[in-house]
Amino acid sequence: MKRRNFIKGSAILGFTAAKSPLAIHSGMYDDKSSRKVHRILSTDKINVGTLPVLRAFAGDHTDYVSPFVLFDEFGPVNLEAGADPLRVDAHPHAGVIPTTYFLQGTGHHKDSLAYDFQIGKGDFMMFSSGRGAIHMEESGSKLVDEGGFYHGFQIWLNMPAKYKFAEPTTSVHREEHMDYIETKEYSIKVVLGELFSAKSKIDLLSPAFYYHAKLSNDTRLDIPTNPLHNAFVYVVKGDLEVQGGKKVKANQVVLYERGDHLINMYTECGAELLILGGQALDERVYSYGPFVMNNEEQIRKCVQNYQKGLMGNPDLVNL
Repeated sequence: MKRRNFIKGSAILGFTAAKSPLAIHSGMYDDKSSRKVHRILSTDKINVGTLPVLRAFAGDHTDYVSPFVLFDEFGPVNLEAGADPLRVDAHPHAGVIPTTYFLQGTGHHKDSLAYDFQIGKGDFMMFSSGRGAIHMEESGSKLVDEGGFYHGFQIWLNMPAKYKFAEPTTSVHREEHMDYIETKEYSIKVVLGELFSAKSKIDLLSPAFYYHAKLSNDTRLDIPTNPLHNAFVYVVKGDLEVQGGKKVKANQVVLYERGDHLINMYTECGAELLILGGQALDERVYSYGPFVMNNEEQIRKCVQNYQKGLMGNPDLVNL
């Protein structure tokens, strides 16, 4: 990929459409500390490289999703053994931490920081781009050899202003770095942050949480949050009822107001969810493609550094 062409197909672009919430009657009740729903959004189907993606938000709704800035679900795609890998060619990032979490399948990550590895189901990767680095992403060698489903999430975590030009690094976290909550009604994997008595071992630059929950039929779940922090919920599978009797379907995201404590959820037939949020950075977000900074001057600096080859050589990363 030519350096000047990296923006195409990788920019923080996208459209999120609100759906009118449908009131239903299931016995769901609102606690006095219930967070109020701000808006329910539906995803858009796009392609990033050769990878089909459902995009929930991208650079918008910052007041409700910060410290996160982009949310993509990739797949599920069923790959035949021997098929060409799904691939996003080498491209740069700066000022942001793209995180990748696999529900099914395997992935291959290679970058200009000399990391080259396979990741798989349950793994969580953080590409902390800082002042700038390049990476390539594609479906992993096990999928190429054996076939199977490729499914997961790439969600960008913004970096606070003081870390925008930090040294870039890549880290992969396996199951033992995360914590779990298991009951008869639900299971929750604490990828980031802490919940109840469970706590992730993954260090962060600012407070954030990332929970992967599975709820059984006829289950009510109340998630405690810091009322000053943002929170949102994405439905992976099933249906969910939230504050005010609003119904949420698969591939929709619920944005919550700040100011209250609990996220109240109920599912009649079972659901799989991601629950995310954290301390809003309350800093200006100025994005240009894969660069997420705080002002235009910083963006220009990133573009210049990339064009000068200071973030690495995309041709070498693509090999």
